[in-house]
Amino acid sequence: MQRTAALDDVIFGVDIQSGDVRGNSPAYALVIFDGESIERDVVSHRKLRRLIETKTPAIVATDNMYELAEDKDALVHFLRELPEETRLVQVTGDQQPEPLSRVATRHGVPYGKDPMEEAEATARLAAGNVGYEVSAFTDTTRLKVARGRSTGGGGGWSEDRYTRRIHGSVKKRTREVERELDAAALDYEREVTEKYGGFANAVFEVQASPGEIPISAERSGDTRIEIERERRDGIEFEPLAHRRDHVVVGVDPGTTTAVAVLSLDGEVLDVYSTRTDDTAAVIEWVIERGRPLLVAADVTPMPETVEKLRRSFDAAGWTPDSDLAVDEKLHRTREQAYDNDHERDALAAALEAYDDHETQFERVAAKVPPREEVGPVLARVVANDESVESVLEDLSDDESEATETSEHEPRELSPEEKEIKRLRERVDRLESHVEDLRGTIEDKDETIAAYEEKLEAARSEQRAETRKRREVNRLERENDRLERELEDERDRVADLEGKLERLKALWKLDHSNFADVEKAKEGLVPVKVVEKFTTEAIEDADDRFGLAEDDIILFRDATGAGRSTAELLADLEPRLVLRTGGLSDVSDEVLFERRVPIAPADAVTVQEVDELAVAREREVEAAIEEWRDYESEREKARTAEMVDQLISEHRASGHGGSV
Repeated sequence: MQRTAALDDVIFGVDIQSGDVRGNSPAYALVIFDGESIERDVVSHRKLRRLIETKTPAIVATDNMYELAEDKDALVHFLRELPEETRLVQVTGDQQPEPLSRVATRHGVPYGKDPMEEAEATARLAAGNVGYEVSAFTDTTRLKVARGRSTGGGGGWSEDRYTRRIHGSVKKRTREVERELDAAALDYEREVTEKYGGFANAVFEVQASPGEIPISAERSGDTRIEIERERRDGIEFEPLAHRRDHVVVGVDPGTTTAVAVLSLDGEVLDVYSTRTDDTAAVIEWVIERGRPLLVAADVTPMPETVEKLRRSFDAAGWTPDSDLAVDEKLHRTREQAYDNDHERDALAAALEAYDDHETQFERVAAKVPPREEVGPVLARVVANDESVESVLEDLSDDESEATETSEHEPRELSPEEKEIKRLRERVDRLESHVEDLRGTIEDKDETIAAYEEKLEAARSEQRAETRKRREVNRLERENDRLERELEDERDRVADLEGKLERLKALWKLDHSNFADVEKAKEGLVPVKVVEKFTTEAIEDADDRFGLAEDDIILFRDATGAGRSTAELLADLEPRLVLRTGGLSDVSDEVLFERRVPIAPADAVTVQEVDELAVAREREVEAAIEEWRDYESEREKARTAEMVDQLISEHRASGHGGSV
């Protein structure tokens, strides 16, 4: 069995001494064990909680978790308040615990019926990795950043500034928390509630325990941080040490060491080979997979390396009558998977050993009662050549002795001891009564404080009534103003949401690889639609979904544009402008001078999606190429016209002759 790290720390063993957790004043026998020394004490429930908080033991061990909490909800509360480093362990099992006497006897731990002896037994069992950790929480932690103050201020614009400041502080602290979680490489999900000026709160679902999160609960100025672990649906139990069943092991030593492990049913559990691991590493690998009761080799006599492994496990050995031949090994391992000849030899040794003992395994298993484990019985039968009956009788005697020892009748108390017991019970009752009286006093003090608060509230209400009458009109006006602002904000939000959806669609058009989505969409390019060729329409489109260099722009109505509008469009440097209707002369001249390609809308097939649209790349390129031809012809015509004009002017000046 692996030793738990708790042996290097402090373990609390706890057992009920007197009273009941459902009563007023239970007392507990407490044993504090650090692996060597032991401290004993009798403490109240409150003192036990205080000691757990101050000493932060690695384990609080008990034979019955409901001795510490009266019901499931109280148990969850108890677990929530445990320090991060402390675990609650029930040493007697999970949902169906065994008697403590039986568990202690099985693990060789001293046991007595006295509560202090039971507390010591639970501490020693937990130190030996016996028992189940009791858990009510997952590894997910809910971290909330919220307002540390109410947003109610002095009214008017001062109150607005106050609210903005608080919400801004929450937003700032949220970003700081996010950076700290990122720096710690923790996985989380964030959900925020946006409010006027920033955030009202932010909730982080962090995939870690509170101790792994570099942030603690706090309240500082305008903000506070709350940390709470996510609760499970019920109570869960996790064994401190996972059970290791008995196994059959085959070993092939040499420069490359190979090991094969079989279950007691002959199933191959694992195969392993190494050229670098030492004997200790090989032993550790085997221990992780079970407790060997039979160690086998494929040659005889058993090699010294295999013999050392066998002795380290105190297991029985097996060798064949003569060295196993390669053909035999290949035949026996034909249905098994292995990576090399060494693993094959280890597998063959383990399988042959199992075949040799299979009848014995079945005979022993048939004789072992259903409630007993076969492995421990089989290990003693194979290793020590004991009979099944003697082993079972020995185990039965051990349990009977443990039961007899743990269930003895208490001796008759002397008169002095009876008096002491009576006085102790009286003291317990008086202490309980004192606690009740203190509780009554606290209740009365709370009642008096509540009445005083009501009285002060009534006086404040009377003083405020006069002020309220003066404030009614102002508040009504303020309310109307706020409602108008709210309606405006709602309209703005709706507009922004619509714009966001359009931007998303546009982004998809700009960034999608249509060839990856559908063959039919191969070669599509986005087209941005503008209603009119006016400055206002262009600016509105730019504001709604953005206009950028190399865009393809479609004007539903291209007529009426002036010079400034044409220059605004040219400044955008579009790839192609599609027009419906004719351009004005001045806009046509500006766009031609700025080398902006223009084509009729029907020259390109456009499929519209709301304000957005798509066109085929080849048709766009054809339209641009046609415009370039037109541009070339127009330049030639313009040059010819300029030459004719120069000749005419020259002749008109009287300097030209006949041509």
